[in-house]
Amino acid sequence: MLRSPLAITSAFGSPDDRRTWSSAPASVADGLERRGIRVTGIDTSLSRLHYAVFAGVHLLSRYGQFRTSEAIARGLAMRRFRARGLARQLKRLKIMRVLHTGTLDMPPTANEPDIAHYLLCDQTWHLSLRYRPDVDSYTDQAIREFEELEHEAYAKSRHIFTFGEYVRADLISHYGVPEHQVTTVGSGMGSVQPYTGPKDYTRGRLLFIAKHLFVEKGGPLLLDAFRLAVRERPHLTLTIVGSGRSQGLAVDCPNVTFRPFVPWSELETLLRQATLLVQPMLNDPWGQVYLEALISRTPVIGLNRNGLPEITHNGRFGFLVDSATPAALAQAILDATSNPDRLTDMGHRGQRYVMEHYSWDRVAQRIFDVIERHDPSPRSAH
Repeated sequence: MLRSPLAITSAFGSPDDRRTWSSAPASVADGLERRGIRVTGIDTSLSRLHYAVFAGVHLLSRYGQFRTSEAIARGLAMRRFRARGLARQLKRLKIMRVLHTGTLDMPPTANEPDIAHYLLCDQTWHLSLRYRPDVDSYTDQAIREFEELEHEAYAKSRHIFTFGEYVRADLISHYGVPEHQVTTVGSGMGSVQPYTGPKDYTRGRLLFIAKHLFVEKGGPLLLDAFRLAVRERPHLTLTIVGSGRSQGLAVDCPNVTFRPFVPWSELETLLRQATLLVQPMLNDPWGQVYLEALISRTPVIGLNRNGLPEITHNGRFGFLVDSATPAALAQAILDATSNPDRLTDMGHRGQRYVMEHYSWDRVAQRIFDVIERHDPSPRSAH
């Protein structure tokens, strides 16, 4: 039986590229295709020239001058431009179902009653305002208008899928989305495989994976905390995976090793050798790197916000830090490394939990169940 085709979109790169949004669009597409749905990826990202033009539109709209491309992308003009371009592609491809991996290509547009819009998201605009480091760069008018656009995008969605339950709760309580129109599907992770070999939790090997977002992932906070912790436990070491441009921040910090971007096989080895993943991300809504650590039997330390409490089952497989301060994070590191037996138990239980609850195949199945229920009489592909 031929099922109705589906488009998956991304505003930040090709949905078929596994580097886009931690491979979420590509992984979901693979899972849906295994279930008989023909999936077409549509890249709705725009050029630098487009951003320059719409930055001028922002100024004329009294939004203020923004320092980030995300702020420009959230404006009505660019969102409407993306959505119209997407509508033309859907019409040309004769596709009537689309799964958006974000709201930036689905603002209010001309009525399209025949197109079913679905949304996969890891956060809401409302939730992001709690901790975003650039919130002061947004004018009050911009915040209000972006909030209205989010409301209208959610209202346009036939169904919304969220990584975390906390996002589902916000969509229902803050945005008024009916409960039956929101499903928590979780996420999968990269190609890191479960580790069952020997693991020594006494060595105090800390790992931090920054890639190109050293500040956003909490790098400066971690270095300040590590300086405090290593004074009391000189055997602690910290390996940082990411751009060498941040290496100068650690010149006076002992026992720190910077590694450039590494292949998956090497990253897998680092995760398996680590005692703890210390990842105090300031505003990451989910953090698949936490899942990759837990699948490697490596407990995690992070800030008690966004998706981490859910991923660690409220701290059963990691340490939640309430205050984003060096002293609080340093104390969590010292507490965690003081009890290797506890880390061993956390590692085993965390791995079992992740294996039972998180995979892209499970995500695809949950999405498939909903969208096929909405399309009970599949049409043949044109």
